[in-house]
Amino acid sequence: MEGLSNIGNIKDILSRHGFTFSKTLGQNFLVNPSVCPRIAELGNAREGFGIIEIGTGIGVLTHELAKRADKVCAIEIDERLMPVLAETLAEHDNVKIINEDVMKVDLHKLIAEEFAGLEVAVCANLPYYITSPVIMMLLEQRLPIRTVTVMVQKEAGARLCAKMGTRDMGAVTVAVNYFSEPRLLFNVSRGSFMPSPNVDSCVVRFDLRETTPEGVRDERFFFRTVRAAFSQRRKTLANSAASGMGIDKAAAAAAISRAGLPENVRPEQLTMEQFIAFANELSEEL
Repeated sequence: MEGLSNIGNIKDILSRHGFTFSKTLGQNFLVNPSVCPRIAELGNAREGFGIIEIGTGIGVLTHELAKRADKVCAIEIDERLMPVLAETLAEHDNVKIINEDVMKVDLHKLIAEEFAGLEVAVCANLPYYITSPVIMMLLEQRLPIRTVTVMVQKEAGARLCAKMGTRDMGAVTVAVNYFSEPRLLFNVSRGSFMPSPNVDSCVVRFDLRETTPEGVRDERFFFRTVRAAFSQRRKTLANSAASGMGIDKAAAAAAISRAGLPENVRPEQLTMEQFIAFANELSEEL
């Protein structure tokens, strides 16, 4: 259905189906007509691709994805939107709506059953409160996907796409760089949504790496170390790692020294290679 970005059309459709927005689900529907086509184009919605969409709203982005990709599987948790989507996406025979919580869906199985012979990408306009859990789930599961393109809060996007070794980075920066090459695509103003949120947004894309960085002895311990390092951002690596890992500062300092790092280095100053070296050395102290 064309005209899904028209506020009058949206209000009419939602009114006829008795739909009201849920603050609990963080629902803000895109109404800017230029945004969804850009997400679809930059998110690999094209011939030869199957797209997993997370969070459909009334189907504005779904419509653009379906026009370009071979198949779309859209996962939407809100059962109240099912009759709405049946109307707005009626013209598309390449769309499958899955009324589930994406965190509970077996995505490996879904990809195998729905996208045989196709490349796969993910596109999503994520509610802010589940941004990090969904992104990390998609990356950590090592799914056979090429890219993950998501709309996130602007501040979160800056952290996700920060350069390693800069003040803007955090634990999530290390994680997304470990699994992918993140990039900021474009910003989206708060006025592009209905209802309008209190913050601006941006669209980011993660191009998944074929192989993760070398040298990590224990991946689970590596990410535990990263989380501990950023648990107290204003402290040095020795202090935050010691506190976060529950060890003596002397043990953390010894690991820092053996990793060839300055004594008072801070977590946000480390490169990926330095984090790996530190985690490996720290594992020797436990």
